[in-house]
Amino acid sequence: MISKTDRKMERVRRHKRVRTKISGTAERPRLCIYRSNTNLYAQLIDDVAGNTLVSASTLDKSVKTKHSNCEAAKEIGALIAKRAIEKNVKTVVFDRSGYIYHGVVKAFAEAAREGGLEF
Repeated sequence: MISKTDRKMERVRRHKRVRTKISGTAERPRLCIYRSNTNLYAQLIDDVAGNTLVSASTLDKSVKTKHSNCEAAKEIGALIAKRAIEKNVKTVVFDRSGYIYHGVVKAFAEAAREGGLEF
């Protein structure tokens, strides 16, 4: 009998595989995105020091869209780009956390690029 694949575990495996290859520094932090069924979260992480430089999510009070859709992804992408530029960060390493570069993740990345981040 063929067992059903667990999509969450497959995403976690992809994320672990990617994380062995990429890492963020203070000059070029890692832009990590996480999406749940209800919210979107994004962080700029310095993996060398082990701290978060900038974060944004749909739970912030300044964000109007409180869902996990493409419209919210564009808003979060623009917000994190604005906050990163305020901290003098222009180049980042994009970590899509094992998600396919399509839909919400693609909308987030394009909005962050339009906001001034380079990756």
